Amino acid sequence: MTKIITIKLVKTGPSAGPYTITDVYGNIIAENVSKQELIAGVSYSVDSNIDIIIFTSTSGCKSSVAVTLQEFNIVDYQNAEYTESVTGCLWRHLTNIQLYNSYYGNIEPYIIEYPFSYRYQDEILQNVKDYTKAYEYIPISDGVFNDNTRIETNNKWFTHAVLYNGQQSSGVLELVAKPLNNMREYLKYPMFNTDSKTITYTKSDNFYQYNTFWAVEKSSQVPLFNTSCESLSIDKVVNQDNMDYSSRSFKKSPLRAKELKIRHILKDNCTTHLVSQFIIAPAQISYK
Repeated sequence: MTKIITIKLVKTGPSAGPYTITDVYGNIIAENVSKQELIAGVSYSVDSNIDIIIFTSTSGCKSSVAVTLQEFNIVDYQNAEYTESVTGCLWRHLTNIQLYNSYYGNIEPYIIEYPFSYRYQDEILQNVKDYTKAYEYIPISDGVFNDNTRIETNNKWFTHAVLYNGQQSSGVLELVAKPLNNMREYLKYPMFNTDSKTITYTKSDNFYQYNTFWAVEKSSQVPLFNTSCESLSIDKVVNQDNMDYSSRSFKKSPLRAKELKIRHILKDNCTTHLVSQFIIAPAQISYK
């Protein structure tokens, strides 16, 4: 015999889900169920003797909770409203000294942002020069970590950047090392993608630097960022609907204001250890 159960989520954390739903015997009822689906309400057929089901969040912060099935009426179902609960999850850090920004097998972005404020006149950003030491670790033969097991690289650095002020944004810049001794490859850049622009950086005198950027927002009267609950931040996600990454021969608006923020991001890589020292953002006074 089977019965139909209806599930409606009324409270959870912002980064919870997707979920795997099982019964107490380990039988899978449903997999990869999103938080949005549970908030709207879902129904499943289960064995009639099941009175407890288990929800397991399969996101980076894994957790499980067992729920006892209860009866409710249609009024209770309609009045059940979702409330977001800001809860924490305890991370265990540096279980492997050779891996960074890796938590329970998931690579999380390493993000650092630098604010700049100018004086009376607006200033135009010319280029970005960042003094960061990028380390890669070599295999440890005797199992004992020491500083001699790492090397400082020239072609590993942040993978993305976002430059912005109150009304302008460079959009998402994908950063790749400049091809050496290969003019044909170098002339392919910048590459204009649907939701980003790929540019090259160089390393000279221990400075990583790049300068192929301009303002790409369609309108300064539309938000430059979207609210994101993934990391409890209000401005981590670029509003791509307001960005235009198309190629421009002219009309490349410079980043010009009395303030500037430079955000560097390392994604999809946990074997590069970045030690940021300081950053320089040369700017030119803009007279009007």
